Amino acid sequence: MSRPRLADQVAIVTGASRGIGAAVARAYAAEGASVAVACEPRPEPVAQATRIVAELTGGGARAIAVASDLADPAAIDRSVVEIRDQLGPIDIVVNNAAASPRSDWRATTVEEWDHVQHVNTRGAWLLARAAYPDLCHSENASVINVTSVMVETGGSPGALSYITSKAALVGLTRALARELGPDGVRVNAVMPGAIRTEYEVAHAPDATEILERVTSRQALDRRGYAEDVAGTFVFLASPESSFITGQVINVDGGWVHY
Repeated sequence: MSRPRLADQVAIVTGASRGIGAAVARAYAAEGASVAVACEPRPEPVAQATRIVAELTGGGARAIAVASDLADPAAIDRSVVEIRDQLGPIDIVVNNAAASPRSDWRATTVEEWDHVQHVNTRGAWLLARAAYPDLCHSENASVINVTSVMVETGGSPGALSYITSKAALVGLTRALARELGPDGVRVNAVMPGAIRTEYEVAHAPDATEILERVTSRQALDRRGYAEDVAGTFVFLASPESSFITGQVINVDGGWVHY
């Protein structure tokens, strides 16, 4: 039997209480990683993260739930200490969590704009910085940021702050890859397309209408699901991608450049 690709690795996945983050946490655990399932410090995400941890540990994996406000620098530092104490030094950082409000750009307040940038962009930088003492001593360190296909397509009206933050993550990925390259730490980004997650179900329950609109833009004539994206995260965290850094990988069914 072959050795799991992420055996003996410790990963933190933010926004892992549902959707893509939860799928990545499951995929990492299946490949032998110990996983910190990070979520917002609110009752519902904490309950969801706790259920995922129970699922993972029930299957023999090592996993913990970590509630942390990514808009709070001190909370980020505390979460890294907690993970280090319970699971060991961190090898893999997945910056998946995102604030994604929708509003007319003229009505967005400065406070709302700043919150999105703090969670989506600043939080990714601060988490990588907090984990750096571990990453630079890891034999297979990887930071994976999650951007969005809307950076390439322009998205739809009402998402200005979100799209801006996701575009900034592309720049962060490329610049941080240069910064951390001498330490052997790889930094890449995944750019998902229109993925059918719990968030979309809640905000766009008419699956048929969304299916027609999405597949008309894709090369592949089907919807994408969180599990379709998770394998790319496993690859980018594994030794198989040891010479890949500073890249943005689209997982969008052939939407962009089609």
